[in-house]
Amino acid sequence: MAKKEILFQNNTYALAYEILNFGQPKTILFLHGWGSNKEIMKQAFGKTFVSYQHVYLDLPGFGHSSIDSVIDTDVYAAIVQSFLDALQIKPFMIVGHSYGGKVATLLNPEVLVLLSSAGIVAPKSLKVRTKIALFKLLKPFAPRSFYRFFATKDVDGMSQVMYEILKRVVNEDLSEKFHARKAKTFIFWGKDDKATPLSSGEKIHSLIHGSHFYPLEGDHFFFLKQYRCIEKTLLEFGF
Repeated sequence: MAKKEILFQNNTYALAYEILNFGQPKTILFLHGWGSNKEIMKQAFGKTFVSYQHVYLDLPGFGHSSIDSVIDTDVYAAIVQSFLDALQIKPFMIVGHSYGGKVATLLNPEVLVLLSSAGIVAPKSLKVRTKIALFKLLKPFAPRSFYRFFATKDVDGMSQVMYEILKRVVNEDLSEKFHARKAKTFIFWGKDDKATPLSSGEKIHSLIHGSHFYPLEGDHFFFLKQYRCIEKTLLEFGF
């Protein structure tokens, strides 16, 4: 593992990364989802795409990468772009899982591969709507620690900065960004995904003209078992 310090908007980010198959002519950047890190992407894809250079990156605030201020997904993408520029790397393909899919979309690569990507705000269930209404009713009378009682399980063990970021990014809708995408896009999805439902994948597919959509067996982390299928599908397109 290596680290690269990136100065962006007067903040310094120490970004942890790893490069495999160093020196291959084309590069694939792998971006993990919320609450995860580069290791899960390397676990799935480290032995695939052997003719390509791999870059695995811990997004700011995850794994071994630092963060000190509250940012949104646009800034995440800008920081990643600054990191790539600093290393003089231009990936022709970016593979993004969940939240990493949002970041990957904003980076607008030549080939975009989305794995159960975030970016579509799904309708909330009655249970969630009731929880939100109760929270708003009690919020004026409750201490700050009360917020986490109503928060998603994703906040477990999370710093205050990351918790504030989660609140900022969770309802970002990238529908317009998906619709504006013109380059090659491949969408893989877990049929039993409960975190980002299959309907979100279908919506992204409908928004990105000419995209390819592949529902596969599994849940939100389907790619941990389906990595060979993903590799085979992409290589058949001549990449």
